[in-house]
Amino acid sequence: MEYTTLGRTGLNVSVAGLGCGGSSKLGLAKGHSEQHAVGIVQRALDLGVNFIDTAQYYGTESVVGAAIKDRARDSLVISTKHKTARPDGTAFSVPEILAGLDHSLRSLDTDYVDLFCLHTVMPREYDRVIREIVPVLLREKEKGKFRFLGITEFAGRDPRHEMLARALQDDCWDAVMVAFHMLNQNARQHVFPATQARNVGTMVMFAVRAIFSTPGRLHDDIKDLVREDRLPKWLGDKKQPLDFLLENEGAAKDIIEAAYRYARHEPGAHVMLFGTGNPEHIEPNIRAILQPPLRETDRKKIADLFGNLVGVGLDEVSPLR
Repeated sequence: MEYTTLGRTGLNVSVAGLGCGGSSKLGLAKGHSEQHAVGIVQRALDLGVNFIDTAQYYGTESVVGAAIKDRARDSLVISTKHKTARPDGTAFSVPEILAGLDHSLRSLDTDYVDLFCLHTVMPREYDRVIREIVPVLLREKEKGKFRFLGITEFAGRDPRHEMLARALQDDCWDAVMVAFHMLNQNARQHVFPATQARNVGTMVMFAVRAIFSTPGRLHDDIKDLVREDRLPKWLGDKKQPLDFLLENEGAAKDIIEAAYRYARHEPGAHVMLFGTGNPEHIEPNIRAILQPPLRETDRKKIADLFGNLVGVGLDEVSPLR
């Protein structure tokens, strides 16, 4: 495993971080047992992962708690999250969010979390967040319930990173979670310059999602983008539109590996989040994240081809890996 510093938190984190959400939720959403899910977390830990990201909304906090029970707490970096609004748009009150934090600590069976994030905050919610919620959370931080404060975007509904662009003008955020992948690169302009300037830690989500992991999905999506005149026609005629990433010295062995390598080595990116419900996919995902950067000529070609796309591949479907 390789490790890095999560921005100004100073936390030493694995560059591969286990995400415990998505539609799989460590396999729980697919009908697997809690023991199966515990095994996935423990396997990741055995391979050197020390950053685990969960949330009350995921329903996996108790699984994480069970998995880390016999591990040295100071060797782990645990992140959890609470939403500021329900799916129907009604806001969680500040007391409800505080109660959620306490519930998370009980579920994780820990006295503190390293990172507590406000989850999937929409641009319209941000004024309330900074005015009403943050001051109260900072008092909870002083009590030792969490070490650092973070915020995450709702990628599919905020594809231009409007909320994070606003949040990064304030100095209370120690870390952010941001969507970035080969066909969705605009965090390079809207997020990473500010996180680097403020030394804010970053957790990258969507590095690999259904667009890369579902057979035929990338080809079909590119054909749709060609029909919309958002990509050149010749791309839609290719069976494997990104074959240039697989046909050179040091090439990726498959598109999933290429996608992880592309996102992991972006300047300003710290932790690559991956998730799975299949224990056999843990090691291949980590191995892909640990590969060296793609060739600079290939990175430039990806930027030239797809750099103007916005909101592509941000659906919530969980990857096969």
